[in-house]
Amino acid sequence: MSDILALEASEQAARIAAGELSAEGLMRATLERIAQVNGALNAVVSLRDAEEVLAEARAADEGPARGVLHGLPLAIKDLADARGLPTSKGSPAFAGRIAQSDAPHVARLRAAGAIVIGKTNTPEFGLGSHTFNPVHGATCNPYDHGMSCGGSSGGAAVALAAGMLSIADGSDMMGSLRNPAGWCNVYGMRPSWGLVPGAGAVEGDAFLHQISTEGPMARSPADLALLLGVMAGPDPRQPHGVVAPDLSLAGDLSGRRIGWLGDWGGAWPMEAGILERGAEACAVFEELGCSVEPVAPPFAREALWESWTTLRSWTMACKLSALLEAPETRDLLKPDAVWEIERGRALSGLDVHAASVIRSDWFRRAADLFEIYDALVLPTAQVWPFPMGWDWPKDIAGVAMDTYHRWMEVVIPASLAGLPAVAVPAGFGANGLPMGVQLIGRRGGDGGLLRLAQAYHEATRWPQRHPPQS
Repeated sequence: MSDILALEASEQAARIAAGELSAEGLMRATLERIAQVNGALNAVVSLRDAEEVLAEARAADEGPARGVLHGLPLAIKDLADARGLPTSKGSPAFAGRIAQSDAPHVARLRAAGAIVIGKTNTPEFGLGSHTFNPVHGATCNPYDHGMSCGGSSGGAAVALAAGMLSIADGSDMMGSLRNPAGWCNVYGMRPSWGLVPGAGAVEGDAFLHQISTEGPMARSPADLALLLGVMAGPDPRQPHGVVAPDLSLAGDLSGRRIGWLGDWGGAWPMEAGILERGAEACAVFEELGCSVEPVAPPFAREALWESWTTLRSWTMACKLSALLEAPETRDLLKPDAVWEIERGRALSGLDVHAASVIRSDWFRRAADLFEIYDALVLPTAQVWPFPMGWDWPKDIAGVAMDTYHRWMEVVIPASLAGLPAVAVPAGFGANGLPMGVQLIGRRGGDGGLLRLAQAYHEATRWPQRHPPQS
């Protein structure tokens, strides 16, 4: 892999600004790397014509700097619109449909100088943490091509791990920025809900569905901060916009308090070795001057699950019902999508209200915890990367999973309450595969989490310690 591709995005941008690296040179190296490894990994899809993106890179070299991402190649997750490119969402119902405009966060990335070169692969409609779909096929783990990379931002995570991109966008409903980051040895961040404007800023409902958000992925927390600084901030069309916090990364961690939630008091089954990686990550924070202590389960596991699955199914039914009703698309939907839609359509308004009350209770309980702790820690997944041929794990440590997403419960606490969470690498198992942990903070505490993550990164450098095979 080219040395310039191993650089962090902030260093690439700094060298372009200083005239030490050309945007064209970076683009050529990027396209060469994609040609070298993407055929086996299938992370970048809908790649634009090479001459077109090279021409954009030359124009960037010849013109004034447009922003902090000036000249950096970027591929957009294939759930979000990028003008002129197809947005398939991994579904035959949308295959070949060309976006006429940019999603809000994509427009901000372009305005900051990024050059959009294509899309990154995702499961159909982003459902499930295993990146495969009937439009673009499957994306495999860069550390073992026979294993899943997670999802739904799986293509983005793999592109980062394999050196095809230095930064990437993604989205997170049920761990979609965190699970693939953990399984690909990179960083992914779910911001506080509302910090990054979503599709509701330009179309559809803008008030009710507060569970999914766009966010950044990178090979370092510093680059997460770089990208989040561009994506974040209010949009006048979004009613719940949040002002971007201080994202500076310097700071002493002495005295910071970390709560280790582990397996939620034994409520969540875990495969062997995962909790050990989490405990080792916590030990790094102790070495950095933090205090770490175990935390008893702060809320009922089944209450969280009931609230989450109700609100998620309601959201998916609102988004996808028209596809199930239309004769030309109903048979194109995967079973998991049909299950979510039918379950959501069967809910009453009072069912949704009851789920929201549970969610509110959990938000208040979490707020109490953050009066004590600066961050809470959980694994990014309850299983190691599983074989590509599976649709989803049917059991964990002998415990049967009753839905296609039950094995992902560990990501629910942050998602349900709209809390910021940064996935950081936690090393490798005996199987040679990566695992991560989530750092979860108080709402609006995005900057503090990134400072914790950056100090951890400087102490561990996991993405550089065990690179995937080329």
